[in-house]
Amino acid sequence: MNQTFKSIAIIGKYMNQSALQLMQSDLTDLVHHLAVKDFDIWIENNTAQYVDLTGFKTESLEKIGSNVDLVIVMGGDGTMLSVARNLIDHNVPLVGINRGRFGFLTDLRAEDMLEQLDKILSGDFIEEPRVMLTAQVVRDGQLVHDNFALNDVVIKSALRLIELEVTIDHKFVHKQRADGLIISTPTGTTAYALSAGGQILHPNLQAISLVPICPHTLSNRPIAVHSDSLIEITLMQFDEAHLSFDGQFQVTLEVGDKITVNRAKQTISLLHPSDYCYFDMLRNKLNWG
Repeated sequence: MNQTFKSIAIIGKYMNQSALQLMQSDLTDLVHHLAVKDFDIWIENNTAQYVDLTGFKTESLEKIGSNVDLVIVMGGDGTMLSVARNLIDHNVPLVGINRGRFGFLTDLRAEDMLEQLDKILSGDFIEEPRVMLTAQVVRDGQLVHDNFALNDVVIKSALRLIELEVTIDHKFVHKQRADGLIISTPTGTTAYALSAGGQILHPNLQAISLVPICPHTLSNRPIAVHSDSLIEITLMQFDEAHLSFDGQFQVTLEVGDKITVNRAKQTISLLHPSDYCYFDMLRNKLNWG
């Protein structure tokens, strides 16, 4: 095999011990299939421990990207989102094997993963860079939190409507009263943004989508702006609210907080089989005719 990649990390659904044990057989088959092909194999710590994979090099999720030139993730979209955020500074492409419910990001099936992986590992693949967001929370002039998101950054009320003031590139857009606001990458437009009535953006678009959650003014509609835009949201009034990143990490907000969101300098690359088609994926996942 003409190896495009030399060192490979294997990451299962590392945050869920029972899920890892359910996919133990598939993970074991995957690791041993690659090992006999003389790849340098690294396994994420929890994956190795709970699947009982011994005799291989292990490392934490945060550090494993510095040792490899490809990461294979077995799990669902949530696992891919978490891995992408943690590996954003390592510039390592990801391949996803779907063991979740939807599989918008993890497009290889466990049933034929070895055959598909062999093609990818020999150089027969499509590489697709995906835009990521970075967001900062500024309180009383001080940065109190920052993080990345592959899907979306969401400001959401826990109790009642919240009042937000939105500017884009320092130009006032509107004040809105709603349950919250979703700021989404094209990748994330098939996630929470879609459920809230937002448009689907092709992942190749250099765009960011702003989707209100249950706005009090029905004419307040989703809008899309260029991904170079600087989006600023000021929290004007609410009883309780928080900021989340990909629905997995949450920060409590206070009145007067300013949240700035813009495209991250880094991107995450997904590797797909050469016959991958985004529209086929949408048709299958969303049950289009």
